Amino acid sequence: MRNKPPYAIASVDSALLLAALLQQEGPLRVTDAAERLGVSVSTAHRLLAMLVYRDFAEQQEDRRYRAGRVLREAVAPEAPVARLRQVALPHLRDLVDRLGETVNVMVLAGSEVRFVATAECDHVLRVGDRTGRSLPAHLASGGKAILAALAPEDLAQVLGDIGEDLGEDEVVRLRKELNVVRRRGFAVNDQSTEAGLTAVGVAIPDPGGTLRAAISIAVPTVRYSRELLPIWTAALAGAATAVGTALARP
Repeated sequence: MRNKPPYAIASVDSALLLAALLQQEGPLRVTDAAERLGVSVSTAHRLLAMLVYRDFAEQQEDRRYRAGRVLREAVAPEAPVARLRQVALPHLRDLVDRLGETVNVMVLAGSEVRFVATAECDHVLRVGDRTGRSLPAHLASGGKAILAALAPEDLAQVLGDIGEDLGEDEVVRLRKELNVVRRRGFAVNDQSTEAGLTAVGVAIPDPGGTLRAAISIAVPTVRYSRELLPIWTAALAGAATAVGTALARP
């Protein structure tokens, strides 16, 4: 599994995470950035100043910071990411308390999924925080759950992009897998993205069709068990429904 390096450089990690937050969630105040990173306001201000210097961020007239020119081409998807994170986090923490494993929420961005929030478990051997990272949608459990829930025309568009890399035979195989995911309501990623990591994902329902998101549980493969699948998928589905219902409210 790809967890934080043992000799991680905290300032670099904070700057990279901050750049990802600006890209995915939109404009942030200095105080917002400080809260999200768990650092002082002065530290957040220095990090933002460096991102501005390197064109990763720029300051608006209202003094909030947004993604800069370097990040502009991969700007956040249309989903209300900041609100999604706010609504989902309590449910993620509840899932961690109930299931004892790390839980994530992610959104579809083109042919990838981007992790927008993580609640980590307390195990020494655990899947770490994935916030700000991206994975191919057709490999990630949450990505496959989202793809299976898309309208046919939207799925065709995403598969058209993916097909340039996969080839026709792999796209056919993927369509068959998505049909299975659609029938059973969840998807599994068994070490397709990282050796030693298995994940189960469920799409967040959205009657409006604008939120393409999913919740997933990620576990070390040595703790994965088919016997736990019914428990995990029921808990994930309940949380996904609760998040979708909350987001549908004005």
